[in-house]
Amino acid sequence: MTSGWDAPVPNPYVELSRDEWRGLRENTPLPLTPGELEALRGLKDPIDIAEVEEVYLPLSRLLNLFFQSDGRLRDTVSAFLGGEVPPTPFIIGVAGSVAVGKSTTSRLLRTLLARWPEHPAVELVTSDSFLYPNSVLSERGLMDRKGFPESYDRQALVRFVSAIKSGVDEYAIPVYSHLEYDVVPDATQTVRRPDILIVEGLNVLQAPPAGSLGVADFFDFSIYVDARVEDIRQWFIDRLFALRRTVFTDPRSYFHKYAHALDEDETAAFAQRVWRDVNEINLVSNILPTRSRATLVLHKDRDHAVQRVRLRRI
Repeated sequence: MTSGWDAPVPNPYVELSRDEWRGLRENTPLPLTPGELEALRGLKDPIDIAEVEEVYLPLSRLLNLFFQSDGRLRDTVSAFLGGEVPPTPFIIGVAGSVAVGKSTTSRLLRTLLARWPEHPAVELVTSDSFLYPNSVLSERGLMDRKGFPESYDRQALVRFVSAIKSGVDEYAIPVYSHLEYDVVPDATQTVRRPDILIVEGLNVLQAPPAGSLGVADFFDFSIYVDARVEDIRQWFIDRLFALRRTVFTDPRSYFHKYAHALDEDETAAFAQRVWRDVNEINLVSNILPTRSRATLVLHKDRDHAVQRVRLRRI
């Protein structure tokens, strides 16, 4: 007889193959054209309409069920209190490594969710908006650790998500430029009381310090975009080469000097060094350990296609 002390811990997830997950779409319509998908796709992300139909439409249906359930729960609380409890935004967190495709996932979800029959207002915010400016990172010796938890103004991010969840009418946040690789001085993005807020970032599922609230404490649903480390490494290298041919050629780019100064071999060595010394350390030490906190995990194969889905059941 097994006692409670030595009983195996039950697996909190149910794992579904792509075929099993695809069958859960039911009659969810496809409100997206190939041209619109092309505009949402990230650099070197080969996502196609089949992926949308087989992976993201079942996810859209599931999120709609959670969204509706949240409204029923609010009605229950209202009935218990004998008064109306006003609606607050439904907040979705999207986490994962650099180059894994979480930005494409977030932009795609924003479009799909906004086209539900209810036509909810959907806002997308990235945690990059809460990176410390380069001047602060340089002063603190953190420029080589941009993207690590300590490079973000965590308290500012928590204040923002808390305010949105509390139902404030609007909230202005900083704007981060990937072209300039820095927070844009005096620029703001104003978030105006959305029905749904998507918060995307490397470390948004990270547990807070003891006694503190973390941004994930305000999530109603969370997604982790997953893949093997060796596959993400190759995607990162491929993407850097693509950036070298495109974005880095813009004189305004922080990395403009790499567009022509390095040959192919030097670019490959640079990409591998950045991955090994920065991104892989951050992934293994800080990002990957948060995967178990997600409501749902999308696992990609070497070709970028999602082949398995893990959904938290308990």
